Amino acid sequence: MFKPQVKPELNDIPKHIAIIMDGNGRWAEQRGLPRTAGHKAGLQSLRDAITVCILYGVPYLTVYAFSTENWSRPSKEVDFLMNLFEDVLKNETERLHQQGVKLNFIGLRHNLKPSLVQMMESCEAKTSANDKLTLNIAINYGGRSELLEVTRKVAAQVKAGTLEPEKITENEIIEHLFTKGQPDPDLLIRTSGESRISNFLIWQIAYAELYFADKLWPDFGKDDLAEAIEFYSKRERRFGGLKL
Repeated sequence: MFKPQVKPELNDIPKHIAIIMDGNGRWAEQRGLPRTAGHKAGLQSLRDAITVCILYGVPYLTVYAFSTENWSRPSKEVDFLMNLFEDVLKNETERLHQQGVKLNFIGLRHNLKPSLVQMMESCEAKTSANDKLTLNIAINYGGRSELLEVTRKVAAQVKAGTLEPEKITENEIIEHLFTKGQPDPDLLIRTSGESRISNFLIWQIAYAELYFADKLWPDFGKDDLAEAIEFYSKRERRFGGLKL
């Protein structure tokens, strides 16, 4: 049972949490249900994660909803997910707006359904002034595809003569990331017992604390996220230096 009713007093709260929400399909298969049932069940875990982040005062949450590699899944499952995204945005945005959540979508939009892109843009506009929590939803996202987009934009500047190659710094890369203007994730969580990052935020998580949970995403509740935040609060982060 999740107990905190006020912001817990911990030594350090992550400014940005990233979550690979893994295990929906396996959760459903274990129960003799279609994989699509697992995706629906995972929605409550996302609601719980948002609630906990707001309670703890975490300003940024990024969740991996659909990767560039997920297009290789059976077309029936992909179609279900695309329709589910639209339904969720239609039904959940007002609730998120009332909670003070700012919605932001990261990833490539050019091959998403126009109706979905329109819904995404509408949700971003509606919640743009909210400041309790910025929720980045990574859809049609891949870390390598993000860096390819960044490379193309920087190369265009060089070609145009507005940037000299020897003047390219990390800042030029950061300025073109999908998460521009946001702090890098301090804590990366992956559920389902897997211990890999799966092409997620590969630039941004260079110094993130990694937390791998055995539970499948639909079983990952408020207490589980609170436990991960507590794990983070006990870490000593030196960023390659020494703590004197």
